[in-house]
Amino acid sequence: MTAPPPLRSARAAFVFLTRLPVGGFPYRPEDWAWSSAHFPLVGLVLGAILAGLQAVLARGLDGLSTGFLVVGASLLITGAFHEDGLADTSDALGGAYDRDKLFAILKDSRVGTFGAAALVISIGARAALYARLGPACAWALPLVGCAARVGPVWLMTALPYATPEGSRSRDVVRGRAPQAVVATAWLALASIACARCVGLAPARLAAMMVALAAVTVISGARYRARAGGITGDFLGATEQLGEIAALASLAWSSG
Repeated sequence: MTAPPPLRSARAAFVFLTRLPVGGFPYRPEDWAWSSAHFPLVGLVLGAILAGLQAVLARGLDGLSTGFLVVGASLLITGAFHEDGLADTSDALGGAYDRDKLFAILKDSRVGTFGAAALVISIGARAALYARLGPACAWALPLVGCAARVGPVWLMTALPYATPEGSRSRDVVRGRAPQAVVATAWLALASIACARCVGLAPARLAAMMVALAAVTVISGARYRARAGGITGDFLGATEQLGEIAALASLAWSSG
């Protein structure tokens, strides 16, 4: 597959993952297929926006209140895109005993007990971890936003797409190894920038990478065992789990 101009696929990534008005329509199938290579860039930009908001709110609010408001802002910017995937995945994996029932639950727009519990944990955990990181959010939020979106791109490469034809994610998840390599390069650039500009210790960076790798491998194995592959909802859930794991590893090592 021939790669489209980088700007086209990057804009498509922002269109797919956020509500930011970047325009560029119409997009071709190859634009969508290469958009996944720039998912970490979207996370980097989103994290920078949220870090700026956190710095402003922290001047007059306590850490936890600031954290919840920043998470709320992220929901508005992304349209709760990944949270929707987390809720659907939690309901499907938690409430289904066979593959057919799993996909039926994934298609159901209602949120069940497992999904609601997962959303409470995700939103609450991120808000608390933002509070724990405090001023370090200035660099941690962009870095984590970037890092959490790399694992899902590798899952696109490693696992087949299990959702029937017609899914809105089908063209996007056509990404393969070249897209995953580009996505990893975005993370490498962000990591180098943090190491040089804020003195992020290699041990803290390594802890975050190990946490993200564990989330990606374990969740991927679960998706293969239960559904035979990935869906868009599964990828969203992986991003959420990766974000929490990355934040926790950085907050833990911040002592």
